[in-house]
Amino acid sequence: MDPDDALAGRLLAMARRDHDMRSRLAADGSLYDGYNSEMQAVHEANAAELAALLDAAGWPSRGRVGPAAADAAWLVAQHAIGLPDFQRHCLALIAAAPDAPRWQVAMLEDRIWTFEGRPQRYGTAFDWDADGAMSPQPIEDPDGVDARRAAVGLPPLAEAIARHRAATADAPRPADFEARQREAVAWLRKVGWRA
Repeated sequence: MDPDDALAGRLLAMARRDHDMRSRLAADGSLYDGYNSEMQAVHEANAAELAALLDAAGWPSRGRVGPAAADAAWLVAQHAIGLPDFQRHCLALIAAAPDAPRWQVAMLEDRIWTFEGRPQRYGTAFDWDADGAMSPQPIEDPDGVDARRAAVGLPPLAEAIARHRAATADAPRPADFEARQREAVAWLRKVGWRA
């Protein structure tokens, strides 16, 4: 089957918008100070565009749009953090897609579970901890996490922790961890992740 070049182009453009905004906000440090309104606008616009595509043609498989564009669709779903129903819908679609990498399913599941207040299974959702280090959110059955990660094609958790900490080494830390936690929970309730 020949790839759907028009659909692939739209998906890749969404990922570029996300990456460009993320890079700009990371450079000035504002990416790490709560959920930046400009980043949120990009996430929501991309999610609306992806939702329309999903309604018309279902999940964009690797066979239909190519690996890079399929990865872009996953990225849009993964970053639609203010849209609980949309993320849950995307999880169901990507979990049913036979050619979707299992690590993408695992990462989206972890994100949803942590937002819902449940321990994650694969240790892919990270945030600042009380000591100012980028750390995984609580993990269900931590002793089995590396086996679960390996089963979906993810490296050991220690490698992921090292990578996240290296990537955020120069990022500004939250000045008040407790206040940041309260703000995060308030936001999760506001958008519908938690009651």
